[in-house]
Amino acid sequence: MLFDIIIWAGASLSLAGLAGLVWCILRVNKARKAGLSDDDLRAAVQAVLPWNLGALFVSVLGLMMVILGISLG
Repeated sequence: MLFDIIIWAGASLSLAGLAGLVWCILRVNKARKAGLSDDDLRAAVQAVLPWNLGALFVSVLGLMMVILGISLG
């Protein structure tokens, strides 16, 4: 029972991280299509970078929880 909770919590974390990654992709794509100058585009990408890394971390953490739950369960 406990390991099922760990698996489902990890799956939800992984999906939340994936949603964050998709949001980052859409945000950068919107900035690219806006026709910004190189400096403005670079600033927009740099603003999204911490969110991208955070979403990637959450997704990896969720996948680790799923693997842990499957291995121990």
